[in-house]
Amino acid sequence: MTTLVPATLSFLLLWTLPGQVLLRVALAKEDVKSGNKGSQPMSPSDFLDKLMGRTSGYDARIRPNFKGPPVNVTCNIFINSFGSVTETTMDYRVNVFLRQQWNDPRLAYREYPDDSLDLDPSMLDSIWKPDLFFANEKGANFHEVTTDNKLLRIFKNGNVLYSIRLTLILSCPMDLKNFPMDIQTCTMQLESFGYTMNDLVFEWLEDAPAVQVAEGLTLPQFILRDEKDLGYCTKHYNTGKFTCIEVKFHLERQMGYYLIQMYIPSLLIVILSWVSFWINMDAAPARVGLGITTVLTMTTQSSGSRASLPKVKRHAREPACLVFIPLLYRFDLNFCLFFLVIQEEDIIRESRFYFRGYGLGHCLQGRDGGPMEGSSIYSPQTPASLLKEGETMRKLYVDRAKRIDTISRAVFPFTFLIFNIFYWVVYKVLQSEDIHQAL
Repeated sequence: MTTLVPATLSFLLLWTLPGQVLLRVALAKEDVKSGNKGSQPMSPSDFLDKLMGRTSGYDARIRPNFKGPPVNVTCNIFINSFGSVTETTMDYRVNVFLRQQWNDPRLAYREYPDDSLDLDPSMLDSIWKPDLFFANEKGANFHEVTTDNKLLRIFKNGNVLYSIRLTLILSCPMDLKNFPMDIQTCTMQLESFGYTMNDLVFEWLEDAPAVQVAEGLTLPQFILRDEKDLGYCTKHYNTGKFTCIEVKFHLERQMGYYLIQMYIPSLLIVILSWVSFWINMDAAPARVGLGITTVLTMTTQSSGSRASLPKVKRHAREPACLVFIPLLYRFDLNFCLFFLVIQEEDIIRESRFYFRGYGLGHCLQGRDGGPMEGSSIYSPQTPASLLKEGETMRKLYVDRAKRIDTISRAVFPFTFLIFNIFYWVVYKVLQSEDIHQAL
């Protein structure tokens, strides 16, 4: 009896063991199949259709948080190039990467393993976007070579990053009263066109620099200063209050070009006009010709510099340079000498037919038909005395002119030096300090 029971138990165990093994193998295969089926990721196309496609129920015409709090759009700008600052049209050209970021809860996802999705720019038409525009824009264009320069990135929490490359021509009203020692402030304003502040609010990026400049960026005539003022320029219209943010660029004009093209030539022209003080008084054509040439050269040089500028009030350097060219003094001095020479020639010509000396003065008639004054037989002055008096007057006048030339050789350079010191102190030091304090 005792030997029968162990044998029976051994038989039962041997009979049930293969069944258990087979059952466990079948269950393991089923678990593997069901596990693979549950962990298999969704295809990108199916995921996008579910996220923002026709079956998703997403409507790009409706802003996020509709009838709720406004959408906060964070902006930042990367300046790729900056230049073509034009004074005549008062504008500047800039190439930028404009980046906007906002949260759209409808685009949050969990089904896809990646933390962010970089999508094709064609998907921009399928989502809602802010209606940003540049308030002081005069001209702009997109870039489409070799494809649309746009970026769309959606994060797992529903954040949307939208970046686009633009070339803009922006208005920049300039104050040119200190030209060419001026510092201009050019603004860029980003504003919402259709959404009021109840629906949309723009703000600058705070975690990183909101306005970045490409490394090594230089301008031909200006120095782009490092400080950039970020602010808000909320606009109030009849249709409501609209969000607006702005950045101010400070441009300091470089003096090198204008020193070579304006200041040094005008300085040399004025100094050249002083050569007439060393020219002999008898060389009247040379003195007058030198004065006229310098004035015409100065006028031509001034006209050339004004051709690239708008018609605005200029400082007094160019008129002052004309004052220091002794042209009027040359004309006055040479006219008097010319008058004395003509008078001497008239006296000599009349002495050949001196009727008064022969008692025939009564035969001469004046312009009014009456007898000329002093038509007596004996004239109180003879031609010789007249010539002697004329020579004396001419000698006195020439001596006076030479003395004036000697004085002018020192007075003109000294006064011009004083003017330049006063000019540079006022325009380069004092007004520059006022501009820097205003900034």
